[in-house]
Parts: sequence; C-alpha cells; structure tokens
Amino acid sequence: MPSLREKKRYIAFRLISESSIDYNDMKNVVWNSVLGFLGDDDTARSSFQIIKNSWNQNQQRGIVKCSHLYVDKIKLSLALINQIGDSKVIFQTTRVSGTIKGTSTQSK
Repeated sequence: MPSLREKKRYIAFRLISESSIDYNDMKNVVWNSVLGFLGDDDTARSSFQIIKNSWNQNQQRGIVKCSHLYVDKIKLSLALINQIGDSKVIFQTTRVSGTIKGTSTQSK
C-alpha cells in the first residue's frame, strides 16, 4: 500500500575542498562517517544510499538518499567530515527534496 511505503528524501550537497576529490574517495569517507555516527542498525533503518550518477567531479556536487526520519542525522554525519585524504573539506547541504529532480534543479 502506498501509505505504508517508506518516505524518502534526497539531500543535495556541495563539497568545498582544496583539490578535486575522486568519487571513490568521497564515497568511502561518507559511508565511514555515516556508519560511525549512526551505527550499523540505524544506517540500515535510514536506507542510506549515495546516488552515483549524481556526483559531478567538476562542480564537486552530489546527492544522497535516506529515509525522511533520518534527514537531520545524515546531514550531521556529513557535516562531521573535515578531511578526505590529504585535503581539508567542508560538506555543505544545499537542498533536501522528495525527488531527485527537485534537488538537481535547485542546486545548480
């Protein structure tokens, strides 16, 4: 039933860094941060996913997906990341939406 379906949210973010960050490096650091902050159980409940096709290497922008109940916790776990490899980074959340199209049109 549609009423029992989990509500999902898409979080668009911008990565401010000293140098260009590779997708695989970003993915590993984000997953480690979410797992470290939420733990295995809450990470599974949050239905957290990194949308691979959304990562723009040149603009350093991407989108992650999660449950509507965990949006604030996911945003916090992203904000806790301050270094990827040797580069200092800042994760800036630009938009939260219920559709991918809603995040991509506003985050340009």
